Amino acid sequence: MELTVTIDIFSGRPNPTITLKDNEARDLLERLQPGPRLTRTEQRGLPPSTLGYRGIVIEQRDTPALGLPKVFRTLGSGLYGPRLAHRAADEGFEDFLCGSAGPLGKFGLGAKFPPFLIDEIRRVRDLLERSPWKKPIFPVRLRCQCAPLYEPAWWNDGGQRQFNNNCYNYATNYRSDTFAQPGQAAGAMYTALTCASVRPAAIKDDLIDSPGAKNKCPKEGHLAALVIAPGSDFHWYRKGRNGYWTHKPGGTAATNLDNSGKLITDPRTADRGPYTDFCTFMVVMHGHVKIS
Repeated sequence: MELTVTIDIFSGRPNPTITLKDNEARDLLERLQPGPRLTRTEQRGLPPSTLGYRGIVIEQRDTPALGLPKVFRTLGSGLYGPRLAHRAADEGFEDFLCGSAGPLGKFGLGAKFPPFLIDEIRRVRDLLERSPWKKPIFPVRLRCQCAPLYEPAWWNDGGQRQFNNNCYNYATNYRSDTFAQPGQAAGAMYTALTCASVRPAAIKDDLIDSPGAKNKCPKEGHLAALVIAPGSDFHWYRKGRNGYWTHKPGGTAATNLDNSGKLITDPRTADRGPYTDFCTFMVVMHGHVKIS
């Protein structure tokens, strides 16, 4: 028996993943056996493609265990997947994961990651306990003629295009299928997860730093915005033709909503979860940028 376990949490960086086998895999699946069905309100979960912690994704590499699909997600006390919307047998699974007996230590992510993950799990539990979010109406009026179209169906193919292109690919409107990292194409990748390190790396990729843009559409190209979860990850947004902002957290689907399920009029004031540092606006000149 073999499982791939992924902590779905990052946007710019690849998510941490480990493989569990035999007894460890069996123990994990026993904890995640389906219990009572979730209520309709509970089934809504978080707004789509929220920033920060989005749950644990389990992929069964062998014949799926009875009652569980081949790939499913656990978040809070819930289980989510094809024909799966139930409480887990162990509703404290996330606490087990992060505890001394849990498998978190196998991820090898250093001393800073566990407290970051625990803070994120607590933040998301609080979100899940709030009133359920409602999908707002997305305006279609054109304000930024040069900005890319919001085409979520094109990015959200549930395969190669979605899973291998991150927030940086989406913000630059540049599909590389490499989970692109700022500065990597220019041989000058960032060395720390800070504004001071990621911003110059993006400039090396020929993005134009425009801190004075003040959320206004450029005459040429389109506007992007860089934010940072200090010491943990980076994230990018892009401004669309209707003047609203959209983004694509990691391998999740492109979305026009922030972490509170609201349309994004300005990334400086949007609910960004753990991405607390707003760094700068940048202009993407179409055809000038190269990323990998």
